[in-house]
Amino acid sequence: MTDDARAIDQALEAARERYRIEREKRLRPEANDQYRDFSGEYEEFDHDPYSPPIVRDPIEADTEVVIVGGGFGGMLAAANLTKLGITDFRLIEKGGDFGGTWYWNRYPGCMCDVESYVYLPMLEETGYMPTMKYAYAPEIFEYCQLLGRHFDLYRAALFQTEVADMTWDDATGRWTTVTDRGDRLSSKYVVVAGGVLSKPKLPGIPGIEQFEGAKFHTSRWDYSQTGGGPYDHMEKLEDKVVGVIGTGATAVQVVPAVARSAKELFVFQRTPASVGVRNQGPTDVEWFKSLTPGWQQERIENFTRCVTGTQPDVNMVDDEWTRFFWVDTKKMAADDAEALELEREDLEQMEALRRRVDEIVEDPETAAKLKPWYGKACKRPCFHDDYLPAFNRPNVHLVDTDGRGVDRITAKGVVVAGVEYPVDILVFASGFEVTTDYTHRLGFDPKGRGGVSMSDSWADGPHTLHGVLTHDFPNLMMISTVQGGFGVNFVHYLTETSRHVAELIRQCEDEGVRTIEASTQAEEEWFDLLMTMVGGLAVYNAACTPGYLNGEQGPGTIKSARNSPYMGSVLDYANVLRQWRAAGGLQGAEVAKA
Repeated sequence: MTDDARAIDQALEAARERYRIEREKRLRPEANDQYRDFSGEYEEFDHDPYSPPIVRDPIEADTEVVIVGGGFGGMLAAANLTKLGITDFRLIEKGGDFGGTWYWNRYPGCMCDVESYVYLPMLEETGYMPTMKYAYAPEIFEYCQLLGRHFDLYRAALFQTEVADMTWDDATGRWTTVTDRGDRLSSKYVVVAGGVLSKPKLPGIPGIEQFEGAKFHTSRWDYSQTGGGPYDHMEKLEDKVVGVIGTGATAVQVVPAVARSAKELFVFQRTPASVGVRNQGPTDVEWFKSLTPGWQQERIENFTRCVTGTQPDVNMVDDEWTRFFWVDTKKMAADDAEALELEREDLEQMEALRRRVDEIVEDPETAAKLKPWYGKACKRPCFHDDYLPAFNRPNVHLVDTDGRGVDRITAKGVVVAGVEYPVDILVFASGFEVTTDYTHRLGFDPKGRGGVSMSDSWADGPHTLHGVLTHDFPNLMMISTVQGGFGVNFVHYLTETSRHVAELIRQCEDEGVRTIEASTQAEEEWFDLLMTMVGGLAVYNAACTPGYLNGEQGPGTIKSARNSPYMGSVLDYANVLRQWRAAGGLQGAEVAKA
């Protein structure tokens, strides 16, 4: 063995041991249950600081389709239906406008971490040119409004409205959807596009309710407390001490913005983020004008190939995402030699990020605490040019909890390791639920054939065909990661699934279908297929620190396994849907004709 090979092996062994130690610090028996939602004593967090209350009378109406969700999933479903000539639908959305995640996420510094030219859907149809390579949240929200106008969706929208009950009537072959405003909608189909990042979560820290200062989740940013706006200096923070709990993708964007405005900022960290280079910049107008028809779909597919290790001949996006995942280090290795090579590749990339911390952060002790000790695919990587430099500012203080998290919150501040840190404003950058029960994230529990609720029908875990249809819930179609698509570019799989749902409804109407649902056999065959695709990831995840991508390392059960998405590329998933439609006959579906 050469000296270089010996050194690499020693580095691997040291990293494995460090990863193990850091992982075990963070393991919690309660897994996802360590978090709380905006209900009960935490209901005060669930207010809308962006739109005045909408006053309207309840409506009672018959419609062809009820769409739940006004984010990109629901909007794309409505747009695709419209393109296919189906315009008799209603959209139900909790927010005061379209946007979903991008309606709620208006915190300072908020931006999309995927290139805007592949993230923002239907750019060729709307003729819109993003202003930046990575669009900031206000622009994305405005683009959602543009989509709403372009496809005439506002006429069908019920904003500041939530589903209270959804029930199937076998006799009439229709769904009845009742909202929290007393609306009663009868429809042949329902499309549930509840979103991936739609239900915010709070850490279950004792004493949250006792804090006497201003407190809010980043998805409900309160500019009345901070002053300023998403792009502006927050003048009300000049004499305030701010605490931010969380150091994930949201905090990486929030911290630099707050650091520039606040008198002092304390960042409470349980697990460091991995932070690479962002290289933000404006759109090259001449380049954008030179693009030829079909450019966006080609670029979207190229990006997905790059970040799933397919390694196409050309990297069109050529950013840190595509370079970081050019090699898929979590795939199932063919033999021990390949497994070792993949582990080395992963280590080298993470070592580069750890070196970047040393190169930027001036205080060695702070730098050591900011280094991520886990594999590159254990958490969603972050890319930002201002996060690490923020810790060089004299008014910014990192409070590392060594994996334990915050002990408790008092009336005046945050307690870590017995030390209280007084703060005036407390910001929770704790993200959204991703792997919790589907109906919990939706906020309602549909009742299918025989009045059986989805939570009861799925008591042993979800069962679907393609993540879209489910047995005993006729004409209900889901746009979700639950047994459906999944990928770095969320909107890619939302685009493909929403197109599938719209074309499926169009086909059912053309062929005189009264009801459609998945057969139990097809559901099990789909689940069996999903399970053949998780082997490499399961092995990889076993060494990962807890996080939302692995269900906080909760115990593996058949129920949790059934929540798995399609772990192949979005392109592969989309191809499955296209081939299924092209084969005709609605194979695997139980169909009743009118």
